[in-house]
Amino acid sequence: MASGFFSRVLSFLFGGRPAPAGRAPRGHGGVEPGRTGANATVEIAPPGRRGLRIAYAPARDGDPDGGEIIWTWVPYAENDGRGKDRPVLVIGRRDATSVYAVKLTSKPKDGNRDYIPLGTGPWDTQGRPSWLDVDQVYVVHHDGMRREAAALDVDRFARVAQALHKRYGWAVGE
Repeated sequence: MASGFFSRVLSFLFGGRPAPAGRAPRGHGGVEPGRTGANATVEIAPPGRRGLRIAYAPARDGDPDGGEIIWTWVPYAENDGRGKDRPVLVIGRRDATSVYAVKLTSKPKDGNRDYIPLGTGPWDTQGRPSWLDVDQVYVVHHDGMRREAAALDVDRFARVAQALHKRYGWAVGE
Protein backbone atom coordinates (compact mmCIF):
# COMPACT_ATOMS: atom_id res chain seq x y z
CA MET A 1 0.00 0.00 0.00
CA ALA A 2 2.69 2.52 0.98
CA SER A 3 4.77 1.69 -2.09
CA GLY A 4 1.76 2.43 -4.34
CA PHE A 5 1.36 5.81 -2.71
CA PHE A 6 5.10 6.44 -2.99
CA SER A 7 5.01 5.52 -6.69
CA ARG A 8 2.13 7.96 -7.30
CA VAL A 9 4.03 10.74 -5.53
CA LEU A 10 7.15 10.04 -7.60
CA SER A 11 5.05 9.91 -10.75
CA PHE A 12 3.55 13.30 -9.91
CA LEU A 13 6.93 14.83 -9.10
CA PHE A 14 8.67 13.50 -12.19
CA GLY A 15 5.97 14.00 -14.79
CA GLY A 16 4.66 10.46 -14.99
CA ARG A 17 8.09 8.86 -15.33
CA PRO A 18 10.53 7.78 -12.65
CA ALA A 19 13.48 10.04 -11.99
CA PRO A 20 16.76 8.67 -13.34
CA ALA A 21 18.90 7.17 -10.57
CA GLY A 22 21.21 9.74 -9.02
CA ARG A 23 19.64 12.61 -10.95
CA ALA A 24 17.88 15.68 -9.62
CA PRO A 25 14.26 16.45 -10.38
CA ARG A 26 14.01 18.72 -13.39
CA GLY A 27 12.91 22.32 -13.08
CA HIS A 28 10.70 24.23 -15.45
CA GLY A 29 11.30 23.48 -19.12
CA GLY A 30 13.32 20.34 -18.37
CA VAL A 31 16.29 22.30 -17.01
CA GLU A 32 17.85 21.44 -13.68
CA PRO A 33 17.92 24.45 -11.33
CA GLY A 34 21.36 26.06 -11.22
CA ARG A 35 22.65 24.35 -14.36
CA THR A 36 22.45 27.02 -17.07
CA GLY A 37 21.67 30.65 -17.81
CA ALA A 38 21.57 33.62 -15.50
CA ASN A 39 20.63 31.41 -12.53
CA ALA A 40 23.52 28.95 -13.00
CA THR A 41 25.68 27.99 -10.04
CA VAL A 42 29.24 29.07 -10.85
CA GLU A 43 32.63 28.57 -9.27
CA ILE A 44 34.38 31.85 -8.51
CA ALA A 45 37.78 32.88 -7.22
CA PRO A 46 37.47 33.25 -3.44
CA PRO A 47 36.64 36.88 -2.63
CA GLY A 48 39.25 39.00 -0.83
CA ARG A 49 39.24 39.59 2.92
CA ARG A 50 36.47 42.19 2.75
CA GLY A 51 34.55 40.49 -0.05
CA LEU A 52 32.57 37.99 2.02
CA ARG A 53 30.96 38.02 5.46
CA ILE A 54 30.27 34.56 6.89
CA ALA A 55 26.80 34.48 8.44
CA TYR A 56 24.66 31.87 10.19
CA ALA A 57 20.96 32.60 9.65
CA PRO A 58 19.09 29.42 8.65
CA ALA A 59 15.36 29.81 8.04
CA ARG A 60 13.09 27.21 6.42
CA ASP A 61 11.65 29.72 3.99
CA GLY A 62 12.49 28.33 0.56
CA ASP A 63 15.45 30.69 0.12
CA PRO A 64 19.11 29.74 0.65
CA ASP A 65 20.38 31.16 3.94
CA GLY A 66 23.73 31.07 5.75
CA GLY A 67 24.17 27.78 7.60
CA GLU A 68 21.82 25.82 5.35
CA ILE A 69 22.84 22.88 3.23
CA ILE A 70 21.01 23.15 -0.06
CA TRP A 71 21.09 21.17 -3.31
CA THR A 72 22.06 22.76 -6.62
CA TRP A 73 23.80 21.85 -9.86
CA VAL A 74 27.57 22.18 -9.34
CA PRO A 75 29.83 22.32 -12.41
CA TYR A 76 32.93 20.14 -12.58
CA ALA A 77 36.30 21.92 -12.37
CA GLU A 78 36.87 21.36 -16.11
CA ASN A 79 34.07 23.87 -16.77
CA ASP A 80 32.98 21.93 -19.87
CA GLY A 81 29.25 21.80 -19.15
CA ARG A 82 29.43 18.67 -17.04
CA GLY A 83 28.67 18.60 -13.34
CA LYS A 84 26.21 17.11 -10.91
CA ASP A 85 23.45 17.90 -8.48
CA ARG A 86 25.02 18.04 -5.03
CA PRO A 87 24.76 19.56 -1.57
CA VAL A 88 26.49 22.85 -0.79
CA LEU A 89 26.76 24.79 2.46
CA VAL A 90 25.65 28.41 2.23
CA ILE A 91 28.25 30.53 4.04
CA GLY A 92 27.04 34.06 3.34
CA ARG A 93 24.96 36.39 1.22
CA ARG A 94 26.41 37.86 -1.98
CA ASP A 95 23.50 40.17 -2.86
CA ALA A 96 19.69 40.19 -2.83
CA THR A 97 19.41 37.22 -5.21
CA SER A 98 22.50 35.07 -4.61
CA VAL A 99 24.67 33.51 -1.92
CA TYR A 100 28.19 32.16 -1.49
CA ALA A 101 28.54 28.43 -0.90
CA VAL A 102 31.09 25.62 -0.61
CA LYS A 103 30.42 22.05 -1.74
CA LEU A 104 30.16 18.85 0.24
CA THR A 105 31.49 15.45 -0.72
CA SER A 106 31.00 11.99 0.73
CA LYS A 107 34.39 10.78 -0.55
CA PRO A 108 36.73 10.44 2.45
CA LYS A 109 39.22 13.31 2.67
CA ASP A 110 40.77 12.78 6.10
CA GLY A 111 44.02 14.70 6.51
CA ASN A 112 43.49 16.90 3.43
CA ARG A 113 43.82 20.58 4.43
CA ASP A 114 41.29 21.64 1.79
CA TYR A 115 38.49 19.67 3.46
CA ILE A 116 36.72 20.01 6.80
CA PRO A 117 35.06 16.86 8.20
CA LEU A 118 31.36 17.48 8.91
CA GLY A 119 30.24 14.02 9.93
CA THR A 120 26.78 12.79 9.10
CA GLY A 121 23.55 14.71 8.74
CA PRO A 122 20.09 14.76 7.19
CA TRP A 123 21.44 16.20 3.93
CA ASP A 124 22.68 12.68 3.00
CA THR A 125 19.85 10.16 2.97
CA GLN A 126 22.39 7.31 3.01
CA GLY A 127 23.88 8.54 6.30
CA ARG A 128 27.41 8.83 4.90
CA PRO A 129 29.96 11.15 6.54
CA SER A 130 30.59 14.36 4.60
CA TRP A 131 33.55 16.67 4.08
CA LEU A 132 33.38 20.33 3.12
CA ASP A 133 35.65 21.51 0.29
CA VAL A 134 36.96 24.92 1.40
CA ASP A 135 39.15 25.36 -1.67
CA GLN A 136 36.27 25.98 -4.10
CA VAL A 137 33.72 28.76 -3.67
CA TYR A 138 30.46 29.01 -5.61
CA VAL A 139 27.80 31.62 -6.22
CA VAL A 140 24.30 30.12 -6.07
CA HIS A 141 21.35 32.13 -7.36
CA HIS A 142 18.12 31.72 -5.37
CA ASP A 143 16.46 30.24 -8.47
CA GLY A 144 19.44 27.88 -8.89
CA MET A 145 18.64 26.14 -5.62
CA ARG A 146 16.79 22.85 -6.04
CA ARG A 147 15.86 22.38 -2.40
CA GLU A 148 16.81 23.10 1.20
CA ALA A 149 18.18 19.93 2.78
CA ALA A 150 19.08 20.83 6.35
CA ALA A 151 20.52 23.48 8.61
CA LEU A 152 24.00 22.70 9.87
CA ASP A 153 24.07 22.94 13.66
CA VAL A 154 25.63 26.10 15.05
CA ASP A 155 28.69 24.30 16.54
CA ARG A 156 29.70 22.70 13.25
CA PHE A 157 29.02 25.95 11.40
CA ALA A 158 31.25 27.81 13.88
CA ARG A 159 34.08 25.33 13.13
CA VAL A 160 33.59 25.91 9.40
CA ALA A 161 33.48 29.70 9.87
CA GLN A 162 36.69 29.64 11.92
CA ALA A 163 38.49 27.57 9.26
CA LEU A 164 37.29 29.90 6.47
CA HIS A 165 38.28 32.98 8.49
CA LYS A 166 41.74 31.54 9.11
CA ARG A 167 42.21 30.61 5.45
CA TYR A 168 40.67 33.66 3.71
CA GLY A 169 40.37 36.34 6.40
CA TRP A 170 36.61 36.67 5.91
CA ALA A 171 34.68 38.33 8.73
CA VAL A 172 32.28 36.25 10.76
CA GLY A 173 28.90 37.56 11.89
CA GLU A 174 25.96 39.54 10.62
